[in-house]
Amino acid sequence: MVNDNIKNKSQSYWLSSTPTTNYLTLDKDIDVDIVIVGGGLAGISCAYLLQKEGYKITVLEADRICQGATAHTTAKIASQHGLIYSKIKTQLGKEMAKQYAEANETAISEIKKIIDEHQIDCDYISQPAFVYTAQEKYIKQIEEETKTAQELGIKASYVEEIPFPIPIYAAVRFDNQAQFHPRKYVLSLANIIQNNVHIFENTRAVNIEEDDRYVIITEQGKKVRAEKVIIASQYPFYNKKGMYFSRLYPKRSYIVGFYAKEKYPGGMYINSEDPTRSLRSQQTNKGELVLVVGSNHTTGQKEDTEKRYEELINFAKDIFTVEDIPYRWSTQDYDTPDGIPYIGHFTSDTPNMYVATGFQKWGMTNSMVAAMIIRDMIVEGKSKWQDIYNPSRKNIISSAKNFIIENLKVAENLLEGKLSPLPDDIDVKPTEAKVAKIKGERIGIYRDEEGEYHLVNTTCPHMGCELNWNPAEKSWDCPCHGSRFTYKGEIIEGPAVKSLRFSNDVNTIEKLLKDDY
Repeated sequence: MVNDNIKNKSQSYWLSSTPTTNYLTLDKDIDVDIVIVGGGLAGISCAYLLQKEGYKITVLEADRICQGATAHTTAKIASQHGLIYSKIKTQLGKEMAKQYAEANETAISEIKKIIDEHQIDCDYISQPAFVYTAQEKYIKQIEEETKTAQELGIKASYVEEIPFPIPIYAAVRFDNQAQFHPRKYVLSLANIIQNNVHIFENTRAVNIEEDDRYVIITEQGKKVRAEKVIIASQYPFYNKKGMYFSRLYPKRSYIVGFYAKEKYPGGMYINSEDPTRSLRSQQTNKGELVLVVGSNHTTGQKEDTEKRYEELINFAKDIFTVEDIPYRWSTQDYDTPDGIPYIGHFTSDTPNMYVATGFQKWGMTNSMVAAMIIRDMIVEGKSKWQDIYNPSRKNIISSAKNFIIENLKVAENLLEGKLSPLPDDIDVKPTEAKVAKIKGERIGIYRDEEGEYHLVNTTCPHMGCELNWNPAEKSWDCPCHGSRFTYKGEIIEGPAVKSLRFSNDVNTIEKLLKDDY
């Protein structure tokens, strides 16, 4: 019998199938050569490569390592990132497209090399990857992508069938791609480097000061002095330079993991049109788990988030005989105007501060690309792929339309949140939330399953946007820059570095409600 009763249950398979970590929290001031902010795949990969060069390195993770984006990915190790190569070639030229292709193809090889060298058990499997289309208008784009990829040295081919009952017009196949279990890989990598790298968990970086070196200030008030800083925290927590808040756009997507009667035919798949649908499988101790991914939208945009899961389940049932649905989760990625990540110097005038962000949905290879580029820039002063990923690149103007549209959305959400009417009543049912005005403040009211109320100020502490309720994840989400908070006001993910003001004191709540209503 199919388990459709997965509402109120958000669980990542990657997290449920691996142990939690227990690295120490930083409790004193320290001095190091390099501090890396962020303990996901990008941060740990940077630490792995740089510790080989003899640097004294510290990694600061706000939560537990590999519990953020890396633990909620589909974990495709692929150089196939949608229909990106023909786009780069058209907008930026063949040389730039070649840099992107070489970087990501090398990343696939480098990850395999590390797995083999250290005999890491992480369910690594070589797989072909496909981009397919069910719309005739995309045939030409598929043909162009195939031709461009072949010109760039990628083993690509044009096909007209995939092994699913989906009527398609065309697809491009990339060989020599792969998939793995991301947490098994990252936790093993962290264990390998722990004798040379200090990893601190529950140590949120909240600010950077400068004197003769960089000084990272943590939430606990401790200081890390370092010659070089690498910000690999998915979204840069540091706001004073770079204007990243204006050129990174948060997107959420959804994943359903299910067991099916039919055997999965192998391969990794994604379509070229909207709504996005992506497929891969994963062997588990209970059999073959199939992952269906998609239904993307801008974070915090007042979407019916429960509906997103329902769409994926219906898609799965059209293809498979679904027997059980034990997993569902959502993930957050950041887009850039031109679809290319920012990897390199944080700004053109910060030679010792580096950033890795804007991976969109392709963080597995781009995390390794980031580690290789930043290592080369630190050790050798340059990287052969630095131009295509340069965070200060001027040719991003070719995507000016996207830049303008996305920032107009931010402005609209900022104004809408301040001006939108609030409900006249506060009749909040268990597991529901509403926003009300109490003593001149916009207050989010969530009522849990036991009927207890939880109140938070819904103004995002990052840049002042008003948060929206996400019913599927029971979280308060920012529609401007993607910060997310629990119903208790705790940070789920940044760029915010401060929690929301919160109260569940019964007397306080009853008094507020009585006074204002």
